[in-house]
Amino acid sequence: MQIGRCSIALLIVLSGSTGCGPLPDPRAVYSGDLQSPVFLGARALSPTSIEIAFHEPIRVNAEEYSCTPEATITSVSADDTVVTVDLAEPMVAGTEYLLVGGARDASDNSMKFITKLFGFNPDVPRLRINEFTTRGSGNHPDAVELRVESDGNLAGVSVYDGTPNSWTERKILPSVQVTAGAYVVVHFRPQGTTEEVDETANPQESGGLDANESAWDYWVLGGNGLPGNNGAITVCASPGGDILDAVLYSNRTSSSDERYSGFGSRRVLEQAEFLVERGAWTAEDAQVRPEDAVNPDDSTGTRSICRRAGEDTNARGDWYIVPTRGASFGAANTDEEYER
Repeated sequence: MQIGRCSIALLIVLSGSTGCGPLPDPRAVYSGDLQSPVFLGARALSPTSIEIAFHEPIRVNAEEYSCTPEATITSVSADDTVVTVDLAEPMVAGTEYLLVGGARDASDNSMKFITKLFGFNPDVPRLRINEFTTRGSGNHPDAVELRVESDGNLAGVSVYDGTPNSWTERKILPSVQVTAGAYVVVHFRPQGTTEEVDETANPQESGGLDANESAWDYWVLGGNGLPGNNGAITVCASPGGDILDAVLYSNRTSSSDERYSGFGSRRVLEQAEFLVERGAWTAEDAQVRPEDAVNPDDSTGTRSICRRAGEDTNARGDWYIVPTRGASFGAANTDEEYER
């Protein structure tokens, strides 16, 4: 939330004719800076350091700043458009914090803000989307499987239905130490049963549909599933953080719709452009098209979309659909491919 305030006194002197006429434009009387600093975002740079960005150079008052829970601020400093907040103790990796602060620009326009951020995780593992379903059934709901490529901690890793700038649902993973070769399954359409537990101690804690005793299972609370035909899945190191992996899928074509390059909605087009601009997906031409995406048409709840072994070119060719009953969430993908 952002709160701005600015107080200006204007004195307008009328001269000449005493008849009625249009009042002068106030902008002609006062042409100074009327805009409060714009808060652009905050992120943890290290376990004990937070960075805050503004759109213009600013000044700060350290007494306006606080961070909870249990985060003692030792210093607040401004360098041009960036504010650095130093903490006495390390933040807990992946834990949500509430930061309150303010800023003032050279014209003395001020603002205050309240924002959420997450404790810095210095040990994020390499993760790869390995399998997913967007057309799940009642017995096999939508899910996304991640394969762990290096040892690390999952704290704060975020899996999006969409992209960090445009998403419908996301799952922020808890602090769990994982090893290379392990599998993480995020269930996007849970049933709401008591068995559906986010696993933090061992991968056998959770039950529920398609839970796997050999994988780490996590559930999107109140999730309604992934879009069946047209969308994106993105994995980030933290909420809004660096992209670790992504996949774009669509059953549309460039001629499906004259608008939005054939994607059918501005939202999906913007998600596709976001991933291409950040090198997380590949487009054959300057403008990303539905033909660049993975086509989910032949997939079902048991015919999942899987990554080819060893492939990671951020392109549709990395993916294939397995035969009926070939879905293998929490285990290695089958090499068999679906044939019509």
